[in-house]
Amino acid sequence: MKELLAYRFNLDSFLGVLGYVLLIVFITWVISRIFRYLIVQVIKRRKTDQNGRTSILFLRNSVKFFLGLFGIAYIISTVPAFRSKATLIFSGAGILAAIIGFAAQAALSNLIAGAFIVIFRPFRVGDYIKLDDTRVGIVEDITLRHTVINNFENKRLIIPNSVISTDSVLNHTIEDSHILSFNNFKLGIKADIDLARQIIQEEAIKLPSVIDFRTPEQVMADTQQVDVRVIDVHTDHIHMRAYVWLNEPFKEFKTKCALKEAVHKRFLAEGVALPIPIYKIVNV
Repeated sequence: MKELLAYRFNLDSFLGVLGYVLLIVFITWVISRIFRYLIVQVIKRRKTDQNGRTSILFLRNSVKFFLGLFGIAYIISTVPAFRSKATLIFSGAGILAAIIGFAAQAALSNLIAGAFIVIFRPFRVGDYIKLDDTRVGIVEDITLRHTVINNFENKRLIIPNSVISTDSVLNHTIEDSHILSFNNFKLGIKADIDLARQIIQEEAIKLPSVIDFRTPEQVMADTQQVDVRVIDVHTDHIHMRAYVWLNEPFKEFKTKCALKEAVHKRFLAEGVALPIPIYKIVNV
């Protein structure tokens, strides 16, 4: 193939080299598109799990990069002008190699970190992860350079692989999709705690994403499905917390909102005292 392409182009002229380079770029692009298309078809037709889907998507993202490198190397090795310049550069390129290596350090670290993420799988495409209060969402893609997270505002967080691989990641779905949701409520200091607990428990089990996570022994012992405890008693309110098991972590926020609304309405309807702020007036 090398001799055939070189025969059709005059690699000693500028126009010949330009046409040859454009042809190699076009062929590389076509091959890359074909490989990426085949990988996408494999994803669609095969019922792969999250681990398999993550690996296939990472492979798809790698194809374009490595074929591009191969295309550049092929052009340099087959065009006499480029080959002579490359030989001259690399023959005494100790300092240049050090400069290029330093400049490419970040890119190389991202590439290696991306490979480690795919191999060791701290998170996968489709996982619900949280890095901090602002960086939270669904992993949408893992490329050679960065990880794409779709947050709940349908905005994409682009995080370099070298950063996310060294950060602490809270993964809600890596092993078990069941989560324990903490739901906090404030009552008036003279509120009926038993009535408030009963209302919270009744309203919680009505929600579709709430599950019964009790053991058979707890069911036989008639343990409540939703545990509600008094966390603290302050001068102006009582702090209660409901521990609610959910089968869908993506719906935790929506469930919290629905539970707070339903409980507040029941509190008002059944006369459960709500907290009243206490202000201390100081006469100067």
